[in-house]
Amino acid sequence: MAILGSIIKGAIDLRGSIVGDTSPVEDQQNVLRSLLDKAKDTAFGKYYGFTTILESEQPAKKFTEVVPFFDYHTMKEEWWDRTISGLPDITWPGKPSYFALSSGTTGKTSKRIPVTDEMIEAIRTTGIKQVGALTNFELPTDFFEKEIMMLGSSTDLSERDEFLEGEISGISASNIPFWFRGYYKPGEDIAKIDDWDTRVATIAKRAKEWDIGALSGIPSWMELMMKEVIEYHNADTIHDVWPNLQVYTSGGVAFQPYEKSFRQLCAKPVTVIDTYLASEGFIAFQQRPETTSMKLVTDNGIYFEFVPFAPEYINEDGSIVQDAPVLTLAEVEKDQDYVLIISTVSGAWRYLIGDTIAFTDVEKAEIIITGRTKFFLNVVGSQLSVNKMETALRELEAQFDIEIPEFTLAAVKIDGDFHHHWYLGTDAAIETTKLSEALDNALKEANKNYNVARGKALKGVKVTTVSPNAFHEWNGKNKKKGGQVKMVRVMDEEKFAEWEAFVEESSF
Repeated sequence: MAILGSIIKGAIDLRGSIVGDTSPVEDQQNVLRSLLDKAKDTAFGKYYGFTTILESEQPAKKFTEVVPFFDYHTMKEEWWDRTISGLPDITWPGKPSYFALSSGTTGKTSKRIPVTDEMIEAIRTTGIKQVGALTNFELPTDFFEKEIMMLGSSTDLSERDEFLEGEISGISASNIPFWFRGYYKPGEDIAKIDDWDTRVATIAKRAKEWDIGALSGIPSWMELMMKEVIEYHNADTIHDVWPNLQVYTSGGVAFQPYEKSFRQLCAKPVTVIDTYLASEGFIAFQQRPETTSMKLVTDNGIYFEFVPFAPEYINEDGSIVQDAPVLTLAEVEKDQDYVLIISTVSGAWRYLIGDTIAFTDVEKAEIIITGRTKFFLNVVGSQLSVNKMETALRELEAQFDIEIPEFTLAAVKIDGDFHHHWYLGTDAAIETTKLSEALDNALKEANKNYNVARGKALKGVKVTTVSPNAFHEWNGKNKKKGGQVKMVRVMDEEKFAEWEAFVEESSF
């Protein structure tokens, strides 16, 4: 019998029974009051009158009336630049210990997002909650004795002035609790290797030394690591190397596009658990096996607001118009797309994180990520969200029995007429005309606005297929391999021209 596993599982079960569930709406009210109280004497808190907001009868309503929306650029220029310069008490008491670097999906220039000690503690606490939720998934007792491979960015953080900086996954991994370090792989030395290819090659060489029970990381990079391990050991599947692998904690992007290709690397069933860890905080995680949705972390340092996702509220750069309506958690509805707005213990206030979400269960505060505000394609009224795009691609995978883990597209003019030009990452040899027709039909079924646009100014769909490796190499060329880097799904004409030139030059 796995005695240690029984002890750990029992402790987790006991903690869960003691903590119990609370009301997400009440949690959020308490979090907002706590955030306002702690930041009331900062420059930001004084400017926007946090003390007055706290004294009002409806702090949430007053908060939305007084404080405007901020995207990264306005937050940085108006407030965070002073924090970066070393001034204390700007948007949060004191100074942050870290800055999270995030190019995300927007380009080469990294954003520098403050990460306070309070945020580190919030991420750690949520991580413990997620571990506790594993008991809901009926995993065998000995699973809790296995090691966890966390594949993020380098933990070798850079010093810049008085701060340390790196990607949030590297910052988080460098702050793991002492009791967890024995389970954490690839271990501190390998995790500090900055070069992605070298780090993965080292993991592959050492792989059989570890008894891995769980994987954690972004799907696209996780697949590349698994393939490297399989190839190095001349194995057929990842279970030939790690026979006790039972759980994969996905994050950063939706797992569904990668599911078919991921499962083919495995010989046994693997429980997939979604998480939502952004540079701005640990936002949500899957709490139960009956759903693939994630529960918002409503009681731990982040206050959420929701703007209905509609073209009239979104600017061309993906930001929100200041008079857009906003809802609290108590006011949202199921199956409606919302732009996510957060205020946090790192001093982000009414901050546009760039993601869109939808509630699948309002009472439980469970959500799915539906896309990005910048990836909303509304040329000639097509109104396509990433969620609708991926729904159509899953239909293509089923129809042609192929894998399409990656894609990007742009609205382009061909012979004077608008078309959507898709690049699909697949190794399948299917005629592109057949894929174009099937994709067009699937999009018409998925989105009535697209169907209307196709009868008017949007004249057609063009599909080009390339190796999925093209997307990984593009990210490596423009940003960096591994970590939090994700592929741009919708490009403007200038970026799309660069992409096409890259594909042609690289002969993918």
